[in-house]
Amino acid sequence: MTRRILIVDDEAPIRDSLARHFRLLGMETETAMDGEDALEKLAKVPYRVVVSDIMMPRLDGMGLLRQMRKEYPMTRAIMITGYVSLENALSCMQKGADTCIFKPFQDLSELDQAVEDAFAFHERWERKLLELRGMKGRP
Repeated sequence: MTRRILIVDDEAPIRDSLARHFRLLGMETETAMDGEDALEKLAKVPYRVVVSDIMMPRLDGMGLLRQMRKEYPMTRAIMITGYVSLENALSCMQKGADTCIFKPFQDLSELDQAVEDAFAFHERWERKLLELRGMKGRP
């Protein structure tokens, strides 16, 4: 399975450093500067995981998350934000994000674990689908 991840953040240094980090971990990475850019990329290439900032111009992370749940329900969404609030965390949860991680990052271990969990979700479903395909020809 290709571990393909889309990093969405309007701050180029954060976006680029996260993309570099995940590339070093062996993942295919792409970046987008806001939700509209991300939706254009999602329409062209299937991404298993999207890591997105919440506060961005044009289409923010919550708008992106809402569209992703409609159009790409199997894509896992990890939200990141520098605006630490109960409202942001609850909004992420209500709109179907896998988790919300607050910036600035002390280290990337929490984000790394969230990404690993997201890929594990896909791997479990792929195993289940293979199992079901194998059972298809049985009585």
